[in-house]
Amino acid sequence: MHLLPYVDKPAQYLGGEYNSWEKDWQQAAATMVLLFPDLYEIGMSHLGMRILYEVVNRRPEYLLERAFAPAADMEELMRKHNIPLFSWENYHAVRDFDIVGVTLQYEMSFTNILEMLELAGLPLLTAERAEGDWRWPLVVAGGPCAYNPEPLADFFDLFIIGEGEDVEPELLDLYTACRAEGLSRQDFLRRACQIEGIYVPQFYQPVWDEAGRLQEIQLLEGAPARVRKRIVREIDAAPFPEQQIVPFAQIVHDRAVIEVMRGCNRGCRFCQAGIIYRPVREKSPEVLRKQAAAALAATGYDELGMISLSTADYSCVGSLIEQLLAEHSADGVSVSLPSLRVDAVSVGLAEKLQTVRKGGLTLAPEAGTQRLRDIINKGVAEADIFAAAEAALAAGWNSFKLYFMAGLPYETDDDLRGIAQLARQILALARQQQRKRPLSITVSVAFFVPKSHTPFQWFGQNSREELARKRELLYTEFKQIRGARLNCHDIELSFLEGVFSRGDRRLGQVLLAAHQLGCKFDSWHEHFAYDKWLQAFAQAGIDPASYAERCFAEDELLPWEHIDCGVSKKWLWREWQKAAVAEKTTDCRKGPCNGCGVCQSLSCDNHYIEPAAAKEAE
Repeated sequence: MHLLPYVDKPAQYLGGEYNSWEKDWQQAAATMVLLFPDLYEIGMSHLGMRILYEVVNRRPEYLLERAFAPAADMEELMRKHNIPLFSWENYHAVRDFDIVGVTLQYEMSFTNILEMLELAGLPLLTAERAEGDWRWPLVVAGGPCAYNPEPLADFFDLFIIGEGEDVEPELLDLYTACRAEGLSRQDFLRRACQIEGIYVPQFYQPVWDEAGRLQEIQLLEGAPARVRKRIVREIDAAPFPEQQIVPFAQIVHDRAVIEVMRGCNRGCRFCQAGIIYRPVREKSPEVLRKQAAAALAATGYDELGMISLSTADYSCVGSLIEQLLAEHSADGVSVSLPSLRVDAVSVGLAEKLQTVRKGGLTLAPEAGTQRLRDIINKGVAEADIFAAAEAALAAGWNSFKLYFMAGLPYETDDDLRGIAQLARQILALARQQQRKRPLSITVSVAFFVPKSHTPFQWFGQNSREELARKRELLYTEFKQIRGARLNCHDIELSFLEGVFSRGDRRLGQVLLAAHQLGCKFDSWHEHFAYDKWLQAFAQAGIDPASYAERCFAEDELLPWEHIDCGVSKKWLWREWQKAAVAEKTTDCRKGPCNGCGVCQSLSCDNHYIEPAAAKEAE
């Protein structure tokens, strides 16, 4: 491409990477492009995108290619030279595909989606693309933010709720059948909404009362009352990309990966992923060893990442690490864990992995006092934190990264001071050991954002003024601590994330206005323009605080009420009530079923390696 000599990091736009699929466009029964609304270096680090790329392209009759958000310099040149957004594999214009898929990973990437659709030359609104029937491609979306799809409902023909491995091929099959029968776009959507896991927004019309509260959701065209998420039940048999793409440009997580399990039953009350990815399904060690060997052989990587929400909870994690190291360390391959529990056992696992010691050790206590950790059901005792710190210090780590949240429900100033106190106590442990190198601690504090389908979905965020006060309190505390550095997340960015995480369909006009005002790459500090966002809300006549900061009532109809994640709303409310009295809920792996309802509603039990087999493997 003639523009590449004039942009930064041109290799990210080349396409044609080793192990990428290249199919004959003319032979494809249906074509699809998957858009990741951020830079290549971030999108290519996302395992879910790689899995869907593999799933569709394994079908010989279908073609799936990729596109990423171009950086500002590339976008400027593309607009200047009238070059529409293209796919990375064969430089096909995105608007020429039959289906355009978008992954929804983070609320603050929503404006990037509109930017990419506009750069592709597509009408932004679903209603505008409906004109001319099949003139325009279908625009679909999936990912964690699809569990509250309402703020984006005006822009997408349909959403995939849940895991897409089975849904996307079914959708392509339906598309080809409808086109072969000469059916209309509307006929296709009527049929699509009957597929489990497919949500077609135009068949669900929200009605608000005079006070602006959601009163009901009217069903049209025979749409199901609730859209139940799809899951992969047999995780060992699920398609997985063993011949993983090797990027030309460096990406954030530049390594081969295996997915050891899905789901998490720890039950942290703030964590959306822990709810929407239930039930837990573990892959067998034999399958993981096979996939690891194939991925390393096909890529030449010297690092293997073991990916999941909580890899340290995998039943056979210790023996699997030992087996992988035994099989691949002679070739210079290291193994990495992206997440650790806050306990000495996890530190012991990390100690086995040489690459972890090259950087810092990352732990996430989340809250500064035991009372607040019990409220959020973190499942971490203060003794666990100090045991992990002592084990890490004894093993030779010289830097720690500790992650916390501020603005949690029922939080007090003493809970915030507890963050600083934990840092002081860990530094004191290090001094007692008379180490040659002093310990350094980086404490990162994010401001809590309530998410749909969690026990904290009813909680209204702290006001921006209150969060600013809490931030100042934290900085004052940390000024007195030598060896500890504090970083706090952006308050305004967290506020907007809260608006859209709990938002409804009326926010579509705000997104459109923000896009027209030039908002994009909002999660990047150098691009975030809070004043433009406030202008967009003013133009739409909407108070953003009414979404982020308002507490919902128990009997209130929530904007995402018709999306069924498998976990019952009654159970989430009980968890919210238990939080008020700091009552903990146990992990159902270590006790009886706690009644969340996911196994029953989805007819799929939590799947772990049998205790006897796990013990034998260890």
